[in-house]
Amino acid sequence: MKTVISISLGSKNQDFEFTTNFLGQKLKVQRVGTDGSTAKAAKLLRHWDERADAIGLGVVKDSYRIGAQRLIDKDTSRLSRIVTRVPLTTGARLADIFLEWAVRHTQSKLGHYFDNANVLFFSGMANYKLAMSMSEYTSNLQFADPLLQLGVPKLLTSLDALGLYASGMHYVSDWTPPRVIPAMLLKQWTRFVLGKALAKATMVVAPVHELDDFGLEELAGKTIITSNVNDERLARFKEKGVNMVIDGAPVIAGHVLGPEMLDAMILAATGKAPEDILEDDILEILTGLKMTPRILYPNGFKRVNRFAFVIHPLSQEYFKKIKPVELLSRVSPPLLMNSLEKVMAYAPPFVYSRIEGIKSPTGVEAEGWLISVGGTPKEIMSHSPEFTYRRLLAAADMAKRLGAQIMGLGAFTKVVGDAGVTVAKRASLPITTGNSYSASGALWAAHDALLRLRLHPIPKDKQRVKFKAMVVGATGAIGSACSRLLVRAAEEVTLVSPETAKLLALKASILQETPDAKIVLSATADTRIGQMDMVVTATSGAGKKVLDIMKVKPGCVITDVARPLDLPPEEVAKRPDVLVIESGEIELPGDLQVKNIGLPKNVVYACLAETIVLALEGRFENFTIGRAIEWEKVREIYQMGLKHGMKLAAISGVNGVFSDEDIERVRELALAARAKKSARRKKTPAKP
Repeated sequence: MKTVISISLGSKNQDFEFTTNFLGQKLKVQRVGTDGSTAKAAKLLRHWDERADAIGLGVVKDSYRIGAQRLIDKDTSRLSRIVTRVPLTTGARLADIFLEWAVRHTQSKLGHYFDNANVLFFSGMANYKLAMSMSEYTSNLQFADPLLQLGVPKLLTSLDALGLYASGMHYVSDWTPPRVIPAMLLKQWTRFVLGKALAKATMVVAPVHELDDFGLEELAGKTIITSNVNDERLARFKEKGVNMVIDGAPVIAGHVLGPEMLDAMILAATGKAPEDILEDDILEILTGLKMTPRILYPNGFKRVNRFAFVIHPLSQEYFKKIKPVELLSRVSPPLLMNSLEKVMAYAPPFVYSRIEGIKSPTGVEAEGWLISVGGTPKEIMSHSPEFTYRRLLAAADMAKRLGAQIMGLGAFTKVVGDAGVTVAKRASLPITTGNSYSASGALWAAHDALLRLRLHPIPKDKQRVKFKAMVVGATGAIGSACSRLLVRAAEEVTLVSPETAKLLALKASILQETPDAKIVLSATADTRIGQMDMVVTATSGAGKKVLDIMKVKPGCVITDVARPLDLPPEEVAKRPDVLVIESGEIELPGDLQVKNIGLPKNVVYACLAETIVLALEGRFENFTIGRAIEWEKVREIYQMGLKHGMKLAAISGVNGVFSDEDIERVRELALAARAKKSARRKKTPAKP
C-alpha cells in the first residue's frame, strides 16, 4: 500500500484519512492541517519526505502566470525545497483545470449563468486562467490583489489592470508601509473594504477558508466559486445565506479532495514525476474517474437573473416629485418649468429604483433596476433619433456595469427612430421594447373585460365570438400585432390608420396568415366606431385626439395602449356606459419591492413585464425590436408569462382599479342606453 499525504496550511479541524483503490493501486490517503503555520508545515514535510510516496502541499500556489510572466511564490518555493526524496505537488495545474471546468460546466448546464455577472476575485493572480475564461461571459471583473497583498484600499477592475499590477508587484512585495496606522486597525480597514466589495458582487472567487471571516451581510445571495467544500463548510454557507457554491474539487471515498491531494494520488499511483504527467494523461484519468464539477445549493435551488428597464418622465408633473423642484414648481412661472423640461432632456441617466422580490413558481428569481433618462415625450420627439439613441446607449452601459443581463425600453424610448433596432445593434447588452407583451396584455385585458360585462353570448364551439373590433393605430408596432391576433377571435376587425399604403400591406399580410379573416380598412376611427364592441387604441399621437368617444357604442370595451393615453380622464368621464381600460397591466409573482410607479402593489406595465419574463426565462437576447412585431412572439411571451406566474392585473382605468360593482354599473348603464336607443329607433317612422 502506498501512502499519500496532503499537508495543508488550512485548518486542522478539516483533517481526515482513508484508504482506496485508485488507478489500480491501493492508497492510504491522509490530510494534515497546520492552522496557517508554515513552521509546522516545514516540520511535517521533513517528516513525511522519509515515509510517504507522494506529498501534496495545500492552500498555496506554486506560481502565478499572468500572460507571459511567471511569478514564484516565495513561501511555496521555500517549503518545496524541503522535500527531496518523493514527488511533491501543490496541484496548481489541476486547480486551474477544475475551476475553469466548473465554470464552463455551470454556464453550459444552467445557460447564460455568468452573463454580465459582477465577479470579485480575492486573487486575480492566483486565478488568472479562470479570470480569462470568465471574461468570455462578463467584463465586470474585480481583483482584490492590491488590497490583500499590500494593504492598498484599491481594487483592480480589468484584466489589463491586473497585468500591469503583476508586472510591478514583485518590486514592492517586500516593502513594508510606515506604521502610520496600527496593524490591527489596518486589518480591520482591509476587511471593511473587502466586505463592501463582497456585498456589491454577485459572484466571488476565493479559497474556501478565506471566506470564514465573512457573514450574512457580505455573503447572502452570492455564488461562491471555490474548492474543497465539505459538508461542514456547506452548512456554514447555508447559515450565511449563500445561494450557490460551484466546487471544482472531486469527491472520492466520500471525501472532498483538494487538487493537491488528487495530484499527489495520481503521482503515487502512476509512479511518475510531476513533469512527466502530460495533459493527455490528465484527460484520460479525469475521464476514467467520471468526475463532474459540483453545483451545490446550500439553501435549496435558487437562481437570480438580472434586468434593467428604461423609463422617462411623461410630463412636467414628474419633475415636481423631485424635492428641489417641488417647491420651485409652486412659485415658478410656466416658462421656468418649460426651461427645466428642456434642460432635463440632456441629463445623464440615473437609477430611479432597485427592483427586488420577483419570484417565479419555477424557483428562479429576478432583480433589476429602473434607469431614468430625462426627456419627456415632447422633448424626445423634438430631437433627432440620434439624440435619444445616445442616452439609451449610456443607460445600457450603466445597466451593464450594474450587472443587468437584458434591458427593456419603456414608453417613448421604444418608438423613437427605428423602434429599438439601432439601440440593439449598438448596445452592450440585449434589448427588448416590450411590445410583444404589451400587445398580449392589451388583448388579454380586453377579452377579460368583454367577458365580465356579459353583453355577448359565449359560443360553446370554436367559432369566433360574435363581436366587432377596431384597432386604432393598426400600422404601428403594437397595433399590427393586436390586429393579427384579433382577426382570429373577432367576427370582424376594422383597421384604422392614416397611412393608407401601410394599411393595404397589413391587410394583405394578415390574409396570408388568416385567409378567412374579415377586415375593413379606414383612415379615421369615427366613421365606423359606433358599430364596435371592442376598440384597441395603440397610437403614438402624444395627446392628439384619435377618436370621438361620444360616438362609441354603449357597452364598448376600449383598451388604451398608448402612452400618453389617447383618452384623457375628462373624455372618459363623458361616457360612464363605456369601459375604458388602460392596457393590460401584469401582476408579478412574489413580493415586489420598488419605488412608486403609479400602479398597485406587484403590478407593472406589460412592457416592463416582458423584460422580467425574459430575465426569469434566461432568454438574454434581442426579443422584440423594430416596428414589425411577430405575432408568434406575442403568443410565446404570453406562454412564458404563464409559466412564470404572471397574471392579468385587476382591470384598471383612468381612476384606478375597476371593482366588480364598477363593471356591473357600466353593464347596467350600457343596457339602459341600448334599450333607450332601440326604443327611439322604433318610434322613428320609416322613410317612404
